[in-house]
Amino acid sequence: MAAVADIVAALERIAPLRLAADWDVVGLLVGSRRATISRVMTCLTLTESVAREATQDGVDMIVSHHPLPFRPVGRITDDSATGRVLLDLLGSGIAVWSSHTAWDSAAGGINEQLAALMLLDDVMPLEPDTVDPTAGVGRVGDAPAGITVADLARNLMNSLAAADASVSIAGCQIAGDTTRLAGRVGIICGSGGEMVAAARGAGCTTVVTGEIKLHDALAATAAKVSVIAVGHHASERFSMGVLARRLAESVPGLTCFASRADVDPLAWFPA
Repeated sequence: MAAVADIVAALERIAPLRLAADWDVVGLLVGSRRATISRVMTCLTLTESVAREATQDGVDMIVSHHPLPFRPVGRITDDSATGRVLLDLLGSGIAVWSSHTAWDSAAGGINEQLAALMLLDDVMPLEPDTVDPTAGVGRVGDAPAGITVADLARNLMNSLAAADASVSIAGCQIAGDTTRLAGRVGIICGSGGEMVAAARGAGCTTVVTGEIKLHDALAATAAKVSVIAVGHHASERFSMGVLARRLAESVPGLTCFASRADVDPLAWFPA
């Protein structure tokens, strides 16, 4: 058993909340700071299936990457999916914590893990944190010599699937020239289209993200920047197991594991 305060302190060492975007909702979102915890489950998105899994597995706290609730909730009833999840968690005494963009930006966080999966060199934050220059928004790094954009996409999809058995990638979206060398690569996990201009300003000719809007992709290709979008879920989900292991190492006696019910709501449908 561990006090919520000890778990909170460990999570904030792993992903300091000051790194979170100013629009984000992070920290303890549901539950009592006076509780004691023995079992923690990490997940990317807290759905009804994930909440049911947590209840059945005797979980005391969920560390959910995507915050729930995210927007203000006027009422908590079973008329909505959010209400049903919150009612189930409150009834079972399960706390919810979210690090979200703080975990994206942390030293050793999601973007840095993506850089490692792609074997990038000279990796640094796209926008360094003023307190810790090893942390910050996004990452940039150099692709291995001779690697094309297409090669980088294939290697990343294979690495993501190998890193997390729950991630099944049948393909990805690519904007721009796939045959040229990947060169300097910018990484923004999740939805990173708005950061393409910043990556280009940092000398990147390729951007890796989860998802990108049409007009952001058009702007990228006009600027001679290729974009690899592997899917929002796939670009982040693999790191939930990493977060569970790091938390377990930080709090002796705590059982931590990644959700098995946390699956991508989107799938490639064959033509």
